[in-house]
Amino acid sequence: MRKITGAMRRAITDYSMIEDGDRIAVGISGGKDSIALLTALSLYSNYSPQKFSLVAVNVDMGFKETNANEVNALKDYCKGLGVPLVVQKTDIAAVIFDVRKEKNPCSLCSKLRRGALNVAAVENGCNKVALGHHNDDVIETFMLSLLYEGRLSTFSPVSYMSRTGVTVIRPFIYVEEGDIRGACRRLNLPIVHNPCPADKHTNRQAVKELIRDLRTISPKAKENISGAICNPQRNNLWSKRTDE
Repeated sequence: MRKITGAMRRAITDYSMIEDGDRIAVGISGGKDSIALLTALSLYSNYSPQKFSLVAVNVDMGFKETNANEVNALKDYCKGLGVPLVVQKTDIAAVIFDVRKEKNPCSLCSKLRRGALNVAAVENGCNKVALGHHNDDVIETFMLSLLYEGRLSTFSPVSYMSRTGVTVIRPFIYVEEGDIRGACRRLNLPIVHNPCPADKHTNRQAVKELIRDLRTISPKAKENISGAICNPQRNNLWSKRTDE
């Protein structure tokens, strides 16, 4: 985890993500990214110059196919870290797939899950929410915005949510997905597999494969896209002249 915690610490420092007295709700989906984030933040809390506390929050979407043994392993892991785990029960799965029958469910699902997570954070006295978005997510979101919306945009390292008063932080923005995958395998971190029928069948998955193909042409494609995002002063984009 040393490489991961080092990259995470750099992001936390660069964007002033954590302050003394923060109580941080870590969104735990059950996937590799969020469990690795919880692990890294727990380790970092031992030597961080800022004193902060953690709460793990799992938004239960209501999928009947969720493996109970995997969920119990996640609970035991959080207990071992000394981090309280809050399970936020919802009926998001039924709303999306049974009631609304969404053909493209990911956007609505994300909003509903984020809302439930923020509510749980406030109810448990947290002023910040940490999400496990990594560097590959940054790049993929940028490409999705470019290709499907015609915008140069991606999510922010730090975002203040005025409705709830919660600040969202993304400490893994410099962390490579491959490093997370390797760490989860080596440490045998508990993973709750995603039973969502839309998993791996999204535009994001298509963009992930596109980026993989681009790297066969330009091996540093990921690094260059990430560098362009992190260094906007390098941009040379058009601006129409406006008369004063």
